[in-house]
Amino acid sequence: MQQGPIIHVVDDDESFRTALVRMLRAANYEVRTYANAGDFLLRPPEAAPGCILLDVRMPGPSGLTLQEALAAQPEPLPVIFLSGHGDVPTAVRAMKSGAVDFLTKPVERKALLEAIERALARDAQARAARQRLRAWRNRYNGLTAREVEIFERVVSGKMNKEIADELGAAERTIKAHRANVMEKMEAGSVAELVQIAEALHANASAAPRV
Repeated sequence: MQQGPIIHVVDDDESFRTALVRMLRAANYEVRTYANAGDFLLRPPEAAPGCILLDVRMPGPSGLTLQEALAAQPEPLPVIFLSGHGDVPTAVRAMKSGAVDFLTKPVERKALLEAIERALARDAQARAARQRLRAWRNRYNGLTAREVEIFERVVSGKMNKEIADELGAAERTIKAHRANVMEKMEAGSVAELVQIAEALHANASAAPRV
């Protein structure tokens, strides 16, 4: 059974944390709390879906500093800022760095829950994209060396005859390899194969083996 989302609250104001936990648990969310950014880094969240409600100004590293550290992780959780000091430059910086929202305290319940829904939707989309990429990478790594050569030439737009000439093979052999590539990659069309190739090329850990 898949674990439900966890809302991580990082804020140095204990009374605010308590009120937020009460509100979120009443909305049927599981909640974890952290007194500051350092506390969060010492107790990193498990791989469950969720999001982070993050204060801007705290003792030690600021919320913006923590956001930057989280962005460098391979699978970062979405961030919603909750701040009692909502100056425009800070909000702009937070949003440009990928925050889902920047809300000022005291936060309105409806606005917060709507922001959390958006954050969880973003998290779900990111997880699905990572899962697709892992599946594509595994399929790609299952290709033979010759099939990799065919894959790269097909997605670059080359026709069977052109590929056959380049590789010194019969065109019917290229057709057979191409069919194997399409089947192994589970691609229904060349356009889909190109989409897969672009995703793999964009991911450093999935660099082609050619």
